[in-house]
Formats: sequence, structure tokens, C-alpha cells
Amino acid sequence: MWSTGTISISGIKVSYEVKHFENPSDWGIDCGRISKMAIRIPGMYGDNLIAHYDRGWDVLPETEFAQLACDEVMHRFN
Repeated sequence: MWSTGTISISGIKVSYEVKHFENPSDWGIDCGRISKMAIRIPGMYGDNLIAHYDRGWDVLPETEFAQLACDEVMHRFN
């Protein structure tokens, strides 16, 4: 199942797209339910991708802000 939405981290809107399963999977983040995840900061000139997981990390959450956003999305869906 795909879920999309926005969350606010420290007053900054962040958008996410997540593909998640009903049950945990070996393909999921930390063997959880999320198999694909993209987290972006929407901007005037396009989106700034701050984290991306597609059965493995393509873009690691390198800042504290990005990690907080990942933690929030994973709390909801993983």
C-alpha cells in the first residue's frame, strides 16, 4: 500500500511517500513494514530529497533534521 502526506518538523513542512506492507518484511527498513520511502522538503524550484529508501538506502538522512523526519515517518508506518 502507498501512503503520501506531509508532516511538520520544527515548523518546516516535509512531504513523504511510503510503500508499506501489512506485516514486517526482510525488505523493510530494519525488517519493518516500509519497503520504499522518499522524504522531501518542497521548494520553489523543486523538491529537495533528504532521504530515500528503496529496499536499501539510496539517500541516507545525513542531517539531524532529516533523521527527525525519517523517525517520524517510520514511527507512523514501520
